[in-house]
Amino acid sequence: MAESVRSTGTAKPPLAATLRRIERAAGSLASSAMGRMDETLPWFRALPADQRSWVGLVAQAGVRSLVEWLRSGGTIAETTQEISDEVFAAAPRALARSITLTQAVQLIKVTIDVAESEVRNLAAAGEEEALLQAILRYSREIAFSAARVYARAAESRGAWDARLQAMLVDALLRGDSSDVLASRAAALGWADAPPVAVVVGRSPGGEITSVLHAVYRAARRARLEVIGGVHGDRLVVVMGGVTDPTASAAALAASFGEGPVVVGPAVPSLDQATESARAALAGFRAAGAWPGVPNPVAADDLLPERALAGDMAARRALRHDVYGALSRAGGGLLETLDAFFAAGGVLESAARELYVHPNTVRYRLKRVAEVTGLSPLDGRDAFALRLAMTIGRLDPAT
Repeated sequence: MAESVRSTGTAKPPLAATLRRIERAAGSLASSAMGRMDETLPWFRALPADQRSWVGLVAQAGVRSLVEWLRSGGTIAETTQEISDEVFAAAPRALARSITLTQAVQLIKVTIDVAESEVRNLAAAGEEEALLQAILRYSREIAFSAARVYARAAESRGAWDARLQAMLVDALLRGDSSDVLASRAAALGWADAPPVAVVVGRSPGGEITSVLHAVYRAARRARLEVIGGVHGDRLVVVMGGVTDPTASAAALAASFGEGPVVVGPAVPSLDQATESARAALAGFRAAGAWPGVPNPVAADDLLPERALAGDMAARRALRHDVYGALSRAGGGLLETLDAFFAAGGVLESAARELYVHPNTVRYRLKRVAEVTGLSPLDGRDAFALRLAMTIGRLDPAT
């Protein structure tokens, strides 16, 4: 037989008689598969008409592809991949977004089940077992092809999401209108759960999609809603529904590179998140001036460093919320702080300077902590208080 093939230069394709039968039955086979899908898959019945027609195209292409695959002998890997990929080329890429990979596998299984049930009618005499084995091998190739289609769709979607997120981050940092922020966030599926806070740290480097994937993985574990973007060498993450922004940021800290991770203040919604983003960025730039800075750290805890670095928002906060609060409270709080700091933090010396009892100084220092949230007895808080008093006296008219 081999000599006959070499002498004529042509070979009879395997399952030749069966191939002719399958070609004749291709239409009815695809229709049977669609009918079985309608009977056994409730989600398929609920699909819009256009998507059901796409599935029908895929089923018909699958039968034609099976014939081509059988004609080639199903032994050449390149031919196998090319033919099986053509099956899914029959439908728009949108089908991969409408039907999940699990559902695609269910469709393949139904189609193969129908083909198996028709083996006796499709196969020529003596070729039943060979056709059944061929169908089973081909179903594996189709399943791999479906996985490739969905992998490519996921990669494309991931790249597009990364671009959208970068655009959203840029819009936040620029202070674009709330309509711009809302439209871009909606395209990413953002639910805008209040409150919202922005976290800034150094990017770990590498592929942007990989960086963001790590952020989303950590966010899922912590049950956080996030949108992230890489801006230069910085990773900017918007968190939604965070009652404790610093604690929530701690769950994401491993996704950032080396260096400080700074958390902006919580705001009611995304359209106000520019304020949080600017505070976090200013804190990130100034964090290096605080040796042993906590990680993560709230941007408000970096007000002194931010003010010294030229952040006008931090300067206003210290002037209004600290110096202004002390001025409005009265009761000799500013004078007591002046004396206490001048005495090097020695309470008795401050009392002698003010001609009051040491317990009066203790009471006033306690009031300072109540009014400002900063304790003069704490070295870090004392630094912030002294800077706030300096700024307030430099600009008393504001």
